[in-house]
Amino acid sequence: MSTPVLKNRLQSDLTDAIRARDQVRSATLRLALTAVKSQEVAGSSARELSDDEVLAVLRTEVKKRREAAEAFAAAGRPDRAERERAEQEVLESYLPAQLTEDELTGLVAEAVAQAAASGQTGTAAMGRVMGLVRARTGQRAEGGRVAAEVRRQLQG
Repeated sequence: MSTPVLKNRLQSDLTDAIRARDQVRSATLRLALTAVKSQEVAGSSARELSDDEVLAVLRTEVKKRREAAEAFAAAGRPDRAERERAEQEVLESYLPAQLTEDELTGLVAEAVAQAAASGQTGTAAMGRVMGLVRARTGQRAEGGRVAAEVRRQLQG
């Protein structure tokens, strides 16, 4: 099996960052590659991750950075929070573009209307609407963002 394109890109970007002496980028890419390798050896047998699986690992790492930045900011550590945000930005550059709030609102409104047309309304339609929206958004919107918007539109 050939090495996934995204993993190769991470490795070559790490080499470039080291040569450029970009400490934040090189440290972040090292951590990301370590997370990918950890995932590859997890389970009963080692295997190579596909690009989609590497993206899933990167998404998890972005979420960790966001939560850590929030925790550091709440604890009065703006320096550490800024470092986490910088790492988050580096990792987000490898992810597909996220939907804007307007695009997400429009997709959710369509799904709510579709569920209402089939007789499901209110919070009881949450599962159906989530299924419709997740099918349309794929990986371009976080589940938490989608759920919050669906809940907002179903209650409002």
